[in-house]
Amino acid sequence: ISREPEKLQEAYGKSEFSKACLLARRLSERGVRFVQVYYGNRQPWDTHSNHDKSNERLCKDIDQPIAQLMTDLKQRGLLDETLIVWGGEFGRTPTAQGGINGRDHNPFGFCMWMAGGGIKGGTIHGASDEFGFRAMQDKVHVHDLHATILHLMGIDHERLTYHYSGRDFRLTDIAGEVVHNIIA
Repeated sequence: ISREPEKLQEAYGKSEFSKACLLARRLSERGVRFVQVYYGNRQPWDTHSNHDKSNERLCKDIDQPIAQLMTDLKQRGLLDETLIVWGGEFGRTPTAQGGINGRDHNPFGFCMWMAGGGIKGGTIHGASDEFGFRAMQDKVHVHDLHATILHLMGIDHERLTYHYSGRDFRLTDIAGEVVHNIIA
């Protein structure tokens, strides 16, 4: 990373997450097929208290490095062949928890985003209720998400199986469907 121009390092930022995003770009350039960048030492997204200030800080921490990673990949001609997936395993409730300005876990309605690698840019898929609590329109099950990611990687999720206890199982179970309207 220290061999990267100072101006580019500044464009990513100086945090550990910034360095991880820059390293992800370098690994992608060298043909590494799967790179995971993790932001969350000591579970900072688990905002059961002080949600508003924590969320503002967290978003500021990730916005610059992720935007620069996408810009950098695009400038180098790598974004079209690199799938970026940002998300977690659940969201936060839309209402505060008691008087501590926290938010509880919400598995019923949350968002993720994907870019590059065959994704149709600017597409919004699905909608929640008016409170932002529950997915109501065009819901995507985790098996659908996995089927879509596998499809974008050129893998037929219906044929990809593993053998266990005498029979074949699919990673996407029996219900996974590719979400075609987000694909370019």
